[in-house]
Amino acid sequence: MAVDAGAQITDLALSDHACLTFGEPEELFDLTAGFVRDGLADGLKVVWLTDAAPARALSELASRGVAVAPAAAAGQMVAAACDGHVLSEQAFTADHAIEWLSRQMAAFRREGFTGLRVAMDMSWALRPIAGVEQLIGFEEAAAAMLGTVSVSMLCHYDRERFDPVTLASVTAMHTCSVTAATYYADAVLRICRQYAPPGIRLAGEIDYRAEESLAIALADAIRIDGDVTVNMADLTFIDASCMRMIVNAARSIAVRRKVMLRCPPGIAGRFALVGVADVPAISLVTVRDR
Repeated sequence: MAVDAGAQITDLALSDHACLTFGEPEELFDLTAGFVRDGLADGLKVVWLTDAAPARALSELASRGVAVAPAAAAGQMVAAACDGHVLSEQAFTADHAIEWLSRQMAAFRREGFTGLRVAMDMSWALRPIAGVEQLIGFEEAAAAMLGTVSVSMLCHYDRERFDPVTLASVTAMHTCSVTAATYYADAVLRICRQYAPPGIRLAGEIDYRAEESLAIALADAIRIDGDVTVNMADLTFIDASCMRMIVNAARSIAVRRKVMLRCPPGIAGRFALVGVADVPAISLVTVRDR
């Protein structure tokens, strides 16, 4: 099977079987939000089997601008735990999971939807449960099922927790591999594209040494129509030069567009000191620990 290693979450089409690798919850929720948002916009049914509590999953989607409440009320959006669906009595069998997927494929047609998107968190495979050795077999069988139907599937794998051999094996069973478009990444800092709402995300610590990468990320974000979010919820330090660059980028945006800065309290306080209140395009939002 040929695997496209450069796919973006916004590029996925019907019948894609995508392997999403993520390194932190914020990245997982952002990429999944983009997958869900686009599916709902296209009139598809969307099912998310999550390792988080389903209520939290829906809350994370709503906080990223996805209209989950009306979709859930209409039966178009379903969030559920893996237990009781692909897992049965804390055990996994490929046959049981494929049977569950087959039921979802039959249900969306019966309910009048034109297609189906399934997001599936595979973190259950890290638990000490029976049958985990059937994971590769399940992915292979799912790939065969999706090749001829209006169904796409996004499988979540934590690249920090799954071993490299397993990741390589499961990736080969997918049509494409999806990660966030990354502008900078090392042990201290990560700058990547954010998909829902559109913008960029910064995590770790940033100073003048990453100015060039930050400038490229901001330039790409500004080119997108609509408002821009600079998500710094996981940022612990930012120096004055990088703050000025973000503020100046916001100044360059027309009055009809906004730049939302999502920051923890300490970072928000630093931005307040540099006068963001005097920039009409900026909305400063303080994000508390969740």
